[in-house]
Amino acid sequence: MAEAMMKRLYGTDCYVQSAGVRSDREIDGFAIAVCQEWGLELSRHRTRSFDDMRDWGDDLSAYDLVVALTPASAHCVADLTRAAAVQVEHWPILDPTGQGEGREERLDAYRRTRDMILARLLDRFGPPRGDWAPAP
Repeated sequence: MAEAMMKRLYGTDCYVQSAGVRSDREIDGFAIAVCQEWGLELSRHRTRSFDDMRDWGDDLSAYDLVVALTPASAHCVADLTRAAAVQVEHWPILDPTGQGEGREERLDAYRRTRDMILARLLDRFGPPRGDWAPAP
């Protein structure tokens, strides 16, 4: 969700790559659904892990900023960048997986996470560069 929002908000002003501690290759269906509500297409995206990035030649030490959204990723990023001049920020974002009992409650949890990410992006990077604005 964060990568799609960042790219839509700021376009080519920066290079954005999303990764996590582990990768199961499929984007969560609830994440796809709540991003579609805002016109963001995630269904063709695939997840990648930090190990995938390394295997594909993408070195975290080449980045200016790494934003970690979970404690596990913050710990992993700290280990991977300890000898590099990379700014690391941890944004504690709600993990929506396993939240709620029915479809609507789960979607609400993913919406809260989506909204938290958007608020942090706007706070950190300022107003969008393009004309996209999420639906209310």
